[in-house]
Amino acid sequence: MERTTQVIGQSGPFLDALERASRAAALDRPVLVIGERGTGKELVAERLHRLSPRWDQALIVMNCAALPETLIEAELFGHEAGAFTGATKARAGRFEEADGGTLFLDELGTLSMAAQERLLRAVEYGEVTRIGASHPIRVDVRIVAATNEHLPEKVERNQFRADLLDRLSFEVVTLPPLRARPGDVPVLSEHFGRRMAAEMNRDWHGFSPEALDSLIDYRWPGNVRELRNVVERAVYRWEQDGPIAHIEFDPFQSPHRPGGGGTQPAPMVDHVAPPAPPPGESEPADFKSRVARFERDVLTKALAANRFNQRQTADALGLSYDQLRHALRRHDLLPG
Repeated sequence: MERTTQVIGQSGPFLDALERASRAAALDRPVLVIGERGTGKELVAERLHRLSPRWDQALIVMNCAALPETLIEAELFGHEAGAFTGATKARAGRFEEADGGTLFLDELGTLSMAAQERLLRAVEYGEVTRIGASHPIRVDVRIVAATNEHLPEKVERNQFRADLLDRLSFEVVTLPPLRARPGDVPVLSEHFGRRMAAEMNRDWHGFSPEALDSLIDYRWPGNVRELRNVVERAVYRWEQDGPIAHIEFDPFQSPHRPGGGGTQPAPMVDHVAPPAPPPGESEPADFKSRVARFERDVLTKALAANRFNQRQTADALGLSYDQLRHALRRHDLLPG
């Protein structure tokens, strides 16, 4: 498994997780990597392998969620010719392919209970038996597993074997989500943006302050993977000279998308009644104060309706991003 993506970050929680992985790499013991989607679990697995004494041997990757339950055991342990319908010739499993090296099991929590039982035996005794074979094969494999689930809860629900979890969790490396690494967002954005600009043979001018603020303010449910897509898409679509000033977080945002309710987006603030004054406070008498209160109320409701995504709020209100930021600043509604 070769990667062109670097492990990039400078926040404390992220560096602590990398340090824990680096310390565990030298030990020939299983490691469990936990994190949300897009946090870089596969990159940490590669780091564990490259820093281990097995660095010059194979690193074999298997995504446990990518195969139907009926084929997982055959993929892991191999099979003999004629073991089942369609098995026309013998095939080595991932354990045999990883002999002497590292086997990375991604999405570990999706394994069936039957596969978990056979995996436990392989980890415990260093033996695997191909489907349809009568004799086990000795293998020397270091296991690194990853999941985005809380496996102790699955154990309580009898959906994961407690003894297998005990065996695989010699060390547990939990990767922080990107929203817990706000200082890393500018660093990662600069890296992905500069690399995309080089790929397209363009000069790199960075991001405008407003665009960078929007990247920092966003919650990033898809973490680093989502950030990379958003930044690369922004570079690809920006056709002007100078810093990138427009960031689109949702590529599906369109008034013409299926179920969008017609060709025009519905206005979010049509026929909004003026807000009532707070209890004990009289209605302002002058026109400017009334308009300011009404405008602040419209902005507050629009932000909440769009889950505080400023780009979507600007689109919903028919404003440019810069116009919205100016209005939010005027009414002291910017985060922080």
